[in-house]
Amino acid sequence: QLQLMESGGGLVQAGGSLRLSCAASGSFFRFKTMGWYRLAPGKQRELVATITPGGRTNSVNSVKGRFTIARDNAKNTVYLQMNSLKPEDTAVYYCNEVPVVGPYWGQGTQVTVSS
Repeated sequence: QLQLMESGGGLVQAGGSLRLSCAASGSFFRFKTMGWYRLAPGKQRELVATITPGGRTNSVNSVKGRFTIARDNAKNTVYLQMNSLKPEDTAVYYCNEVPVVGPYWGQGTQVTVSS
């Protein structure tokens, strides 16, 4: 099971940028499809971007062209570059496997976008 630690969130004005990082421990990280999820108040957790072991990426329409997911298998780290942020991007962001296996989640990192 992966252990996950997200970082890089913060408060930013609309139109700004943030880069999130997720450090994963576990010997099988490089074989796993990873994703960034977000949980906004009053909403269900949403998968926003994924990346396969080989680097193929996908994202939901609401973030396409603004968010970019990347990974460094040598560092066991997944990144989410977020540009042109909008208030509706405000949420706690988590990384995890895709699909999620088991109940474990990291602590997440809060992203708040002010208008």
